Amino acid sequence: MENNYTNEELYRRAEKRVKDIKGFYWHLFWYLAVNIFLTFGGPIWTFVSDGSFDLSNIHFGNFSVWFFWGIGLVSHWLHVFGKNIFFSKSWEERKIKEYMDQDKFEN
Repeated sequence: MENNYTNEELYRRAEKRVKDIKGFYWHLFWYLAVNIFLTFGGPIWTFVSDGSFDLSNIHFGNFSVWFFWGIGLVSHWLHVFGKNIFFSKSWEERKIKEYMDQDKFEN
């Protein structure tokens, strides 16, 4: 099947791709900002009178936001960057060219 797109359609597809990538990076930014605040700015770390940390308040609930939101972030990443993360079309083309070059030198 051939894809014959007009310039306008190509522009809209490219614009959507850029918005998707931008949305992922904003998601990543807020993931880090909120979780760093919850971890270090929240009630998890409390000072004891002698200046040391009281780590008795640490339990899974403190880090569950990192974990579960992280699952959502990975899902978003997969959606934006696609299924062919490691073996993309450009990777295939590079490998084909590499093997063709090797065969050229061997013969």
